[in-house]
Amino acid sequence: MKKFIKILIIAFYLGVAVLYLKPVEGDQILAISTIGGKSHWNFMEGILRALTEYGHNVTVMTPFPSGNRENYTEIDVSNETFSMLRLDIELVQKHLTSYFHTIHYANIYSRKTCKILYENSFIKNILTDYRSDFDVIFIELMASECVSYLSAKLDIPLIYVIPPPLISYLERSVLGHYPNPAVVSHVLANHNIPRTMFERFTNTGLLFYTSFLLQYKSWSARIADKESFDQIEPIKPSIIFSNAHFITDAPRPIPPSVIQVGGIHLSPPKKIPDDVLEFIENSPHGVIFFTLGSVVAVSSIPVNIRNNIIKVLSQVPQRVLLKYEDEMIDKPENIMVRKWFPQRDILVHPNVKLFISHGGISGVYEAVDAGVPVLGFPVFFDQSRNLKNLVDAGMAISMNLDSVTKDTFMKAILELVKNKKYMQNAKIASDRFKDRPLSPSKAVDYWTRYVIRHKGAPHLKSQALNLNWYQYFLLDVIAVVILVILLFYYAIYKTFIFIKKIMFVSNRNQNLSDNFFY
Repeated sequence: MKKFIKILIIAFYLGVAVLYLKPVEGDQILAISTIGGKSHWNFMEGILRALTEYGHNVTVMTPFPSGNRENYTEIDVSNETFSMLRLDIELVQKHLTSYFHTIHYANIYSRKTCKILYENSFIKNILTDYRSDFDVIFIELMASECVSYLSAKLDIPLIYVIPPPLISYLERSVLGHYPNPAVVSHVLANHNIPRTMFERFTNTGLLFYTSFLLQYKSWSARIADKESFDQIEPIKPSIIFSNAHFITDAPRPIPPSVIQVGGIHLSPPKKIPDDVLEFIENSPHGVIFFTLGSVVAVSSIPVNIRNNIIKVLSQVPQRVLLKYEDEMIDKPENIMVRKWFPQRDILVHPNVKLFISHGGISGVYEAVDAGVPVLGFPVFFDQSRNLKNLVDAGMAISMNLDSVTKDTFMKAILELVKNKKYMQNAKIASDRFKDRPLSPSKAVDYWTRYVIRHKGAPHLKSQALNLNWYQYFLLDVIAVVILVILLFYYAIYKTFIFIKKIMFVSNRNQNLSDNFFY
């Protein structure tokens, strides 16, 4: 009887809860992925996955469709987006390694994407009606702010998604502030912290050169193209979700509108395919995992360098998982070759001893989360800087792919595998990376709702956005100070001249008086 009464009481309270506790309502979100790069999409997808898990309704334009699911609707734009997959490494090094070419390519890519985006039938319908049921727009920012046009026309809050840890050449334009080049390395720099006077000097030059170059490229393109999205002033985002974290990026000042959610793409590990799992677990000395990501093809590495790499890998005591896009003739017995491996799932396996990577930010977070040492071969963009952060953490060695030899490559592998400090430091970095007051997914949900609740959260935007360049650098204040100082010295000068004249006249009169009496 008592048990029955308890059940009735519990049922009563559950009924009350159903009546009075309303579920958290999800918001309507439009997300636009503008870059045909898999690592970029990984970050955007992680954010969208978090939003749907917390009950938001997401409609996304994506070049990497995977199918609709609950609260998630895809619009396939894979045929409309410029692909950045399996590029030839020589092509990348020729056109994407110089600062000028990188900024030029980023601006051209962004503007071409905007042209395609605003010709899309789905977007044209929204713009034609001048209304939308969406509460907020998520857009990936690369270089041009033309992507903000849709948000401006519909008067819907804008949230930027930034896959690289930094957007040095856009920070002034988007956030209002320049990153201090004395302490914050440029995203294209080959160092993570400018420690020497020379590094601070070159870092400063790089910041202002790329910022000016991008502004000039954008201005000249607007004059030449005169697209519809150029006829309206770009609006500034309410907040930015940045793929950054202080473990893999040196600490730096950031405004409250920048929310760091680095590693949000890290999903729970899944089961590794049986053949790959057997290969890993039957490796008595452990496994080395080698990949250059989705952008650059390992098979496109110059033949002499590629032969050196494969020769060394065939001689190490470990087994090797090698992401290789073409067929390999005379494949060594200790190497398993695949066009694709489940990278996240493999790295968390305890038998993985070393990760050889290009230093893409997605792979960097996966290595840090798994606590695996890294041997890096940076190719372009932010990769050199990403790897330098891991080198500083004591869990990595970074090498130049163009100059690698069999001896240097073997020496680096043996150092990372045999010297226990690298694995220990990797585990320390992993512990720090996971120790957060708020998970990235919860942060995304909270700040998205915050922006919607506060009508775009304009109070988070810096006053610096309202200042001209000369006001931002206090040149007007400095000019007034210099003018006051000059006027002060001028007044002193005039006072001395006046006193001198008085003394001259007085002396002259005295001399005349003395001569008269004489």
